[in-house]
Amino acid sequence: MSPRVRHQLLGAVFLVIAALFVLLSVAFYRKAFVEVVPVRLETDRAGNQLRVGADVKLRGLVVGEVREIRSVGDTAVLDLALDPDHVARVPASVSARLLPKTLFGERYVALVAPPGRSEPIAANAVIGQDRSAAAIEIEQVLDHLMPVLQAVQPDELASTLNAMATALDGRGAQLGDTLVRLGAYLGELRPSLPDLRADIQRLAEVADTYTEAAPDLLAAMRDLTTTTRTVVEQRANLRELYGTLTTATVELHDFLAANRDNLIALVSTSRSTLEVLAEYAPEYPCLLEQLVDAIPSADRAFGKGSAHPDVTRVTIEITSSRGKYLPGVDTPRYEDDRGPRCYPVARPPARFPQYPPGGPLRDGSTKPPPPRSDRPEDFQPTVPESADAPALANSPAERELLGALLGPRLGVAPTDVPAWSSLLVGPLYRGAEVTLR
Repeated sequence: MSPRVRHQLLGAVFLVIAALFVLLSVAFYRKAFVEVVPVRLETDRAGNQLRVGADVKLRGLVVGEVREIRSVGDTAVLDLALDPDHVARVPASVSARLLPKTLFGERYVALVAPPGRSEPIAANAVIGQDRSAAAIEIEQVLDHLMPVLQAVQPDELASTLNAMATALDGRGAQLGDTLVRLGAYLGELRPSLPDLRADIQRLAEVADTYTEAAPDLLAAMRDLTTTTRTVVEQRANLRELYGTLTTATVELHDFLAANRDNLIALVSTSRSTLEVLAEYAPEYPCLLEQLVDAIPSADRAFGKGSAHPDVTRVTIEITSSRGKYLPGVDTPRYEDDRGPRCYPVARPPARFPQYPPGGPLRDGSTKPPPPRSDRPEDFQPTVPESADAPALANSPAERELLGALLGPRLGVAPTDVPAWSSLLVGPLYRGAEVTLR
């Protein structure tokens, strides 16, 4: 054999030995020559964080690893290699969960053993996914955690956690003391939890009420905005008003300081009057209502709405004087104690005098008859003027009456009214016609 051929054969043998060495290294790394118990895990999905070679744990103890991950239809199939030394600890009815090692770490297969004892798992057995409530809740938490992690950016969160760890370094005793105090506070707060729960429920009811009232509140806020804008626009006038009020307040203070004794005396002396007014307060609405009802009658009596509004239709009867007031003789005695009441107003064809039910008030007062006089000017008839009655025209009594009626109109005193007015105006008040020729 030539040296060249011998060198080529040696080179080929070297390459084969190198390839075998690499293959053996990979096989040893993948534990191809290690005796294992193969089993299969079927789950809904494996997730992105589960890799080939991931640990298989039972109660925190590593009992195998994941050899292969493949999909069969809608199911993910994981080929697991269990350590023969630990197979006896894995029951045949075991189930599995896919859990992360850390918040951001890869997942591993966590075997969940049911309560009680059972036979060890056999080779090529099929393990199902854990369908318990706790497993479902953990899966939901992990599913919801992924969008959160994508939103908070794990690198920034890691920097934040590192900063927190640096800040808490060497302060473990203080943190522990704080946690102890927090536990004590929570212990004291625990008996009040029912009340707190009731308050929260009532808060929910109040929130519902505010939700119903929200449109009205928003409308009120809009109106308040308009009011506030108006106040801003009128701030100059308001400033002037405040200044005026300040001056008025000072003057009012001075007035009250100067007249406080008088005001106290006025209030003290007005008490009896106010008590009487308060006692008869129930009849005030009736009195005011009857006064209002009397307005149309008064308007008709004084000619309102007639063809000649300046001509009044009032009949005035002049009676003789009953004399001056005599103390002890004309003093009435107020013996009526029936209290406040409302009497109906008599309507036509009722005649005067009008008395309340039960007759006139028996208060003990007397009305002496009118005095007699021999002087014709003191006699004033109470009936309309007729042919058989004494003449009233142009009498002193008529002139005195006309002076009292015409004085305010003319702007003079009643005694300054001309005497000839009884010739012109007197017949008008008596209802006669005046003809000027």
